[in-house]
Amino acid sequence: MAIFITGDTHGDFSRLQPAAFHEQRNLTKDDCLIICGDFGGVWNGSDTEQRWLDWLEDRPFTTLFVSGNHENFDLLRSYPISQWHGGLVQAIRPSVLHLMRGQLYDICGKRIFTMGGASSHDIREGILEPDDPDYERKLRQLNAAGALFRVNHRSWWKEELPSEDEYRTARATLDEVRWDVDYIITHCCPSNIQDIFGGGRYQRDALTDFFDEVRERCRFKYWFFGHYHENVVTEKKFVRLHEQIMRLK
Repeated sequence: MAIFITGDTHGDFSRLQPAAFHEQRNLTKDDCLIICGDFGGVWNGSDTEQRWLDWLEDRPFTTLFVSGNHENFDLLRSYPISQWHGGLVQAIRPSVLHLMRGQLYDICGKRIFTMGGASSHDIREGILEPDDPDYERKLRQLNAAGALFRVNHRSWWKEELPSEDEYRTARATLDEVRWDVDYIITHCCPSNIQDIFGGGRYQRDALTDFFDEVRERCRFKYWFFGHYHENVVTEKKFVRLHEQIMRLK
């Protein structure tokens, strides 16, 4: 059994083509590839999207993902919840699974803690409400200006950040194992780590601050995350991934 991990896909799964990810020729459904958020395969329910999900299901490995900030949480919540390898998942396809927040999984003998979510950085000009009577005019103005904005329940969801219940679940899960795991998989990272490489570009929020607590209290080998669109290791054990695919040892 093998575990591979990569960064944001945003609905573009070309790096998982056999010509790019050639290790898959020797994999089975017992082997996993984990995407560190912004999966993007549950976005608009289109026929094209469904074909890509079917394509992922046809891969020889199991595809796993944590949520990012660019997911359609209205669509995502429509999928049923079930148990898988010790934690809760949503099966998008039989072998395409959403690893839910605050869960601990036993995968290939490794204890893996997951906590998806992040704050969107591309909303400097705010969130448009589609039921605003002036929506169309505002939309045209913002598009004409090249503004950074999103539309509520169309391209942005408040569920991009965890709820209080999800934080409680996460702490209870870690309490059960005395805050001792093998790997942590998230979309963003602790505030203190973000400050090191971000140079002030990224704001702290409730989730990154919670991850500071996890960093201080939890024993772990490596922490993998996406979101920042780089392939770099910080302080030896914090691994931010973009298009690179790594195999966990």
